[in-house]
Amino acid sequence: MAAHAQFSVQTGVPVYFCDPRSPWQRGSNENTNGLLRQYFPKRTEIAHFTQADLDDVAAELNDRPRQTLGWRSPSQALDEVLR
Repeated sequence: MAAHAQFSVQTGVPVYFCDPRSPWQRGSNENTNGLLRQYFPKRTEIAHFTQADLDDVAAELNDRPRQTLGWRSPSQALDEVLR
């Protein structure tokens, strides 16, 4: 995020940095970490997975409906924004 200022100027999207050691400020991030732990428990060696394995996990998570998105999946929500 070294270029966050340039990103904000070019896109008009503000960048917010959470305070250190404040996980409650990173709700979506913490939730995603929990979902990833279902596939990759702590101390799992990611190097043992193929790119196809990682792509499958990403596809499952991106197709999973989220309450915060009105029960749409992240893929659906992004598609709506991009149309």
